[in-house]
Amino acid sequence: MTTIEIISLFAASTAAGMVNAIAGGGTLITFPALLFFHTEAKVANATSTLALVLGMAGSLFGYRKHLAAVRIWLWRFVPVSIIGGLIGSMLLTRTDDKVFARMVPFLILFATLVFLAQGTFKKLSGFNPSETAIPPHQRHHAVWIAVLVQVGVSVYGGYFGAGIGILMLASLGFIGLSHIHEMNSLKTILAALINVVASAWFIANGLIHWPKAILMTGGALVGYYLGSHFAQRIPQHQVRRLINGIGLTISAWMFYKQFAK
Repeated sequence: MTTIEIISLFAASTAAGMVNAIAGGGTLITFPALLFFHTEAKVANATSTLALVLGMAGSLFGYRKHLAAVRIWLWRFVPVSIIGGLIGSMLLTRTDDKVFARMVPFLILFATLVFLAQGTFKKLSGFNPSETAIPPHQRHHAVWIAVLVQVGVSVYGGYFGAGIGILMLASLGFIGLSHIHEMNSLKTILAALINVVASAWFIANGLIHWPKAILMTGGALVGYYLGSHFAQRIPQHQVRRLINGIGLTISAWMFYKQFAK
C-alpha cells in the first residue's frame, strides 16, 4: 500500500467507526474507499466487515453504562441476529452482489423515514412515549414483529451490511424504546454479533485482505470510541436529528451513485 492509501483507509475507517457508533452506515464509507483503491468488490465487502466489527469494542466500551438497561432484550434478538448473519454471509459467497447493492439506497431511505415517524407509530400503537422502556409483557405483538424484522436485517447485514444500524434503530423505536443511548447500545451489540458471524465465514472462505483489514481496524477502534462518547455529550433530540441527517445523506449519495449514469 502507498502512503496515500494507508492514510486514506485509516481516515475512512475512523469516520466509519464514528458514524456506526452514532447511527450506522459506516460501511458506506469503508466499502467505497476500498473499491477506490482497486480492491475486488467481495473482498472489499468482507474486509470492511471484519475491520468494523473488531472496532466495535471501542463503541461497546463507550456505551458500557447503558448495557444493563438493554440486557432484558438480548435473549429475543441475539439468536436471530446470529442465524441471520450466517445466512447473509453464506449468500454473499454464493451469489453476485450487484442486485442487492442496488437495493441499498431504498432500504436506507425507508429505514430513515421509519425512524423519523417512530413517534407516530408509538401513538398509533398505544405505546407510552416516555424515556423509560415499556415492560415487554405490554407489547408482545410488536416485540415479535421486531424480532422478525431483525431476521431480515441480520440476513442483509451478513450479506452487505450498510445501514443496518438505522434499520435496527427504527425497529427498536417501534417497540417502544425511546432512550437513544440505550437503543444505540442494543443496536451495537446486535450489529457486532451479525458482523462477527459474517467475518468468521468470510475468513473461512479467504475473502479478507489482511493488511488493509488490520490498518482499518485501528482506525475503526478510534472512531467507534470517539463516536460513542460524542453521541452521549449532546441532547437526545440533536442525536436524533444527526441520525436522520446521516440516513438521508447516505441514501441520497447512494441513489446518485447507482442511477446518475
